[in-house]
Amino acid sequence: MSGLVIKNTGSGYWVRLDDGRTLLCKVKGNFRLKGIRTTNPVAVGDIVNIDLIGEDSAYITEIKPRKNYIIRKASNLSKESHILAANLSQTLLVVTIAYPETNLVFIDRFLATAEAYQVPAILAFNKTDIYNEEESELLDAVINLYETIGYKCIKVSAVTGMGVDELHSELKGKTTLLSGNSGVGKSSLINALIPDAGLKTGDISSSHGTGMHTTTFSEMFDLPEGGAVIDTPGIKGFGTIDFKEAEVSHYFPEIFKVSAECRFNNCTHRNEPGCAVLKALDEHIISQSRYASYLSILEDINGGKYRTGI
Repeated sequence: MSGLVIKNTGSGYWVRLDDGRTLLCKVKGNFRLKGIRTTNPVAVGDIVNIDLIGEDSAYITEIKPRKNYIIRKASNLSKESHILAANLSQTLLVVTIAYPETNLVFIDRFLATAEAYQVPAILAFNKTDIYNEEESELLDAVINLYETIGYKCIKVSAVTGMGVDELHSELKGKTTLLSGNSGVGKSSLINALIPDAGLKTGDISSSHGTGMHTTTFSEMFDLPEGGAVIDTPGIKGFGTIDFKEAEVSHYFPEIFKVSAECRFNNCTHRNEPGCAVLKALDEHIISQSRYASYLSILEDINGGKYRTGI
């Protein structure tokens, strides 16, 4: 019997069976010993096989091959990685210019991971209703940066409803991972998209300007127009994993495009002569912030410490 994992409870997983029923399923102990070095061997979005152990409970016995997934370095040092969600049509990264501020390095690391695992990405810039003139100008500048690279950007407000109709159009019929820092308003956006979702929303810490967790575990919600969104706990930093040094530039589309003109095929775009990327950087064709994010991932690979920012 097979089904779709729709929620992680910490101690088990809710699985929607092919016949429409949902069962709370556990993972057998030996399942964790099959070389799966993640904090969560099963992720929301997985298609799994189960064995019934009663009318309303079961064991997960197998994960079907994943089409794709989004993964990050785990904060738990005893494990290697954490899978945010699997079998995605796309991902929607919710970011804010302020209250709290989403660090550009965080955005770039997330986007690079989406590129690496072939998951199309959209950026939703939330809380547009509370920005002052200076913050609104910064918002437009950041959107211009990512739209120039080729990413879809949507201005949204879960409070006023700005951009919600456009989000409905982009999400319809697709399975979309929602991610972002704590406090950017993912739960509020889901409540705007799905009026009966009834998710709890949190406040921003007055002392640190950062969000406080309201989502504890990942969960899939069906959209009224078809498709689904996967809500995930807010994350602070985004550590990349399993990247090879020679491939990192491939995950920055504008850097990869320019790198075809480099003198050396194995150019790392740091200090090599004839580097087209460094030339484009000097000419402001490639942004300093994106290049800094590229270097930060290389530092990770070479043993440098990643600073999470906010």
